Amino acid sequence: MYSATATRDTKQYLTQYAPLVKRIAHHMMAKLPASVEIDDVIQTGMLGLLDAVNRYEESHGAQFETYAAQRIRGSILDGLRQADWLPRSFRRDLRRIEAAIAKLEQRLGRAPTEAEVAAEMEMPLAEYQKMLQEARGYQLISFEDFNHEEGDDYLDRHIESKSTDPLEALLGRKLRERLVKGIESLPEREKLVMGLYYEEELNFREIGETLGVSESRVCQLHGQAIARLRSQIRNT
Repeated sequence: MYSATATRDTKQYLTQYAPLVKRIAHHMMAKLPASVEIDDVIQTGMLGLLDAVNRYEESHGAQFETYAAQRIRGSILDGLRQADWLPRSFRRDLRRIEAAIAKLEQRLGRAPTEAEVAAEMEMPLAEYQKMLQEARGYQLISFEDFNHEEGDDYLDRHIESKSTDPLEALLGRKLRERLVKGIESLPEREKLVMGLYYEEELNFREIGETLGVSESRVCQLHGQAIARLRSQIRNT
């Protein structure tokens, strides 16, 4: 049972690190569909913070903020996986984008433009770009990839040992090498967006200000880059 002092300490931690939860939540929102409410993400993150407060021991050797950030992100990701924000029909549409990109790259011998992908999919460019913008929750590797309806589980081709945990395999050397090679082959602006987002940890609005484009355009570029990388990994 908590003592009064322990209760006060918990409240102090929750108050002190609530801004950390909001910062992480807003950064992760850039990757999520517009249907996701920021308040829901923050609430899930606060549960992660509470879990960190209850579990943290100085003997772990990590600073509390570092430990808490891991718990907060983990809690948010667990909540998103359970909610399954991307419908299956939408995932199928995004797989169509990957297939079109793969076909065009093979035919053209280079990365296709957005207009070329839209034409391959027989849709107006504006409609294609809207699809990219709505793909905010589409990840480079998602849990859907572990269970393919078509029986083509591309992760199996990259797991070096059948006894390896698939989640550990995502960090394997082969997959990392393919990912680095794929990023290097991206068109310059998409490569810049990926660097600013994943290395500099800027959000889409900040990237837009840096590049002099709208936040929605950054979202489109990010979605296009993810589709290209997934296509390359899937087809190697």
